Amino acid sequence: MTDQPPFRLATRMRSFRYAARGVRAVVQSQHNAWIHLAASAAVVLAGGIVGLSRVEWCLVVGAIVAVWVAESLNTAFEALCDVASPAMHPLVERAKDIAAGAVLITAVGAVITGALVFAPRLIHLH
Repeated sequence: MTDQPPFRLATRMRSFRYAARGVRAVVQSQHNAWIHLAASAAVVLAGGIVGLSRVEWCLVVGAIVAVWVAESLNTAFEALCDVASPAMHPLVERAKDIAAGAVLITAVGAVITGALVFAPRLIHLH
């Protein structure tokens, strides 16, 4: 077992500040995060209006969180790639494309989840 420093509330609070700084960096630097933010807000508002069930909220929140995690990891990955290889390199470009593809896959899954949750409710409105 390794020696770990003792638990300190101040240290934990500092780590939350670092994490908040990371979230802020993603939102401020990534145009796609602005789209995710608008979509997240719209979906939460729509869910409140149509009265989603607890299970439906779990599915919707899970989809929203998955997209934000994918976008955040993609942003971090791109930053590390830029440090590791400031000049354009075909393997770095490929890695960045794959990471961006993971965000796209997650976003498509979230849209499908949203459609499955919201479509039956919207059909009943007509």
